[in-house]
Amino acid sequence: MRAADGHGATSAPDDEAGGARRAGSVGAIVAAALRDLRAIDGAVYAAVATTPTPTLDTALRRLSRAADHSKLSLGIAAGLAVFPGPRQAACAGLGAVAVASASANLLAKRLVRRRRPDREAARVTVARQVPMPASASFPSGHTASAVAFAIGAGTVLPGALLPLWSLASAVAYSRVHTGVHYPGDVTAGAALGVASAVTSRRLRRCLPRGERC
Repeated sequence: MRAADGHGATSAPDDEAGGARRAGSVGAIVAAALRDLRAIDGAVYAAVATTPTPTLDTALRRLSRAADHSKLSLGIAAGLAVFPGPRQAACAGLGAVAVASASANLLAKRLVRRRRPDREAARVTVARQVPMPASASFPSGHTASAVAFAIGAGTVLPGALLPLWSLASAVAYSRVHTGVHYPGDVTAGAALGVASAVTSRRLRRCLPRGERC
């Protein structure tokens, strides 16, 4: 039944229909924007894959492998832990890595389930390649952990922030260069790493001072 007041106001069903149309329009715009972003993501990946960089290939492949299971961050943390002052930075960095790794691998990858890039179709040269992980592509766990360590340790030891951030950026790019991630994966991984470092820092503040490493 259509209901209107004496001035011809629209009925509740008409309002609901208008709201549904607006929601549908917003949904269509969002879907179109996501398609465009995926197209850009794929185009950048393809451009990297087809750009010859023989001088960089071996170094970036080795860097990518060194970052497996956060081995690079663990090694740096071990070096920092030798000295009493930087030891706090090492602990902060590793705490951030723990949050980032759990968030990426136990939550985000299982929710999104994005397929890995087709490295053969993109013609990524064999000299660049590292083993293709079996996990989902989004987000990049390597990037999340490297960025989380850089910020976690760097906020405690400011002098280390720039070199650690530069290293994390190189790790992030290496995952695209070796063909195992789209650029969007590493961008999301970097954002997750920042959030993980902030979360870890807040959690550490909640601990009694005597229980902090």
